Amino acid sequence: MRWTRPLLLASFLATLALPALGAQARERPDRGLQRQLDSLVQGFRGTVGIYVRHLPSGRTAAVNADSVFPTASMIKVPILIGTFDALERGALDFHQELIYTDSLLYPGEDLIGGLADSTRLSLSKLTLLMITTSDNTASLWLQALAGTGTAINGWLADHGFDSTRVNSRTPGREGNRTRYGWGQTTPREMARLLVLIREGKAVSPAASEEMYRHLTRSYWTGEALSALPPWVQAASKVGAVNQSRSEVVLVNAPSGDYVFCIITKNQADESWEPSNEGYVLIRRLSALLWRHFEPKHPWQPAPGVERFKP
Repeated sequence: MRWTRPLLLASFLATLALPALGAQARERPDRGLQRQLDSLVQGFRGTVGIYVRHLPSGRTAAVNADSVFPTASMIKVPILIGTFDALERGALDFHQELIYTDSLLYPGEDLIGGLADSTRLSLSKLTLLMITTSDNTASLWLQALAGTGTAINGWLADHGFDSTRVNSRTPGREGNRTRYGWGQTTPREMARLLVLIREGKAVSPAASEEMYRHLTRSYWTGEALSALPPWVQAASKVGAVNQSRSEVVLVNAPSGDYVFCIITKNQADESWEPSNEGYVLIRRLSALLWRHFEPKHPWQPAPGVERFKP
């Protein structure tokens, strides 16, 4: 095909107008969305933190986005980064064989914790289970292999994260562990971690790609993911302890990626049913954001689908 000069020029200019993959516009408040968030959290019996950003346009809205909250299992995102940083440096090998022993057990319903003593498995399976099923035994094992929480916290500090830290089994963090548990973060920082991975800027482009693949394979689809069409890819990590519910999600939406993080603390409702106020709030936020950013793609979950949620 022969191209005329005007067509070549038009094609070149159109290319310049398109945002690069992962490119972010400057942050600007989305007042309409802000009003919806303020209304959403009214009456919640506890403290709520939310950060939302539409990456191509820079539209943002937030509630207590820079306040420190417990991470619960969301701390597994920094542990994943710390593990891949050790892999990139050659301190670990993705395919290396490990031997599970009973001393590694973290009591609960984990798959790794159900293995027989002396079972052999690869490090790659640990990373997958840590994110996909949120396996605690796998997570603490990887935290130790990555150089303990101190090494992970060093990476976080070196990359400009002032509040996100591993507390559990980390020397000098005992006071923070008493207050926040396994880890701590802010909604804005946890969202930023997912964006770094999405943009290929966490550890290395290759490491970021594989970490992102891990984060798109969550078993826990009952909260934020339940309010998104199943054919839309989303990277996510959930967290929950008695008085806190949380989730961070980056949605690869038709009209452009958006990221959000919601965390609660001091919840009055400590139940573990789907009707828990924190879980309900997460589902409502996710549905609200899909409607807001994707008005041309309306979607509702099929009746009865909640029967198939873990």
